Formats: sequence, C-alpha cells, structure tokens
Amino acid sequence: MPPQGYHVVRSHIRRNPRPAAKKMSGWMIAALIAGVWLWGQAFGFGEAKSDEPPSPKPSVSAPAAP
Repeated sequence: MPPQGYHVVRSHIRRNPRPAAKKMSGWMIAALIAGVWLWGQAFGFGEAKSDEPPSPKPSVSAPAAP
C-alpha cells in the first residue's frame, strides 16, 4: 500500500496530482492586451485636450517686419 498522497501505477509509486490553480492561457492574455489597445483607439485614455495651440514664436534668424 503506497503512503498517503501517492498511488501505484504499473508497479511504480507516483505522487498524487495537486489541485492546480486556474492559469490564464496565452490567448486570454493576448485578448486582454488587444482589448485594452482597442479601448485606447476608440475612446482614448483621458488625454488632455488643449483649447488653443501655442502661438508660434519667430526664430532669431527671421527678418523683422518694417
């Protein structure tokens, strides 16, 4: 009789399988990343919108108006 936590398979003693926690598959992770990317494309991530673009400043080499 095998010890507790073990069982016999074809005259070999094997350890009983442990209850495995549910892991995320690679496809699930890829789907989550794609979902976040699509959400960003459709709705954005709260980007700040400026009301007025900054006024351009003339460079030093620009000629002055007479």
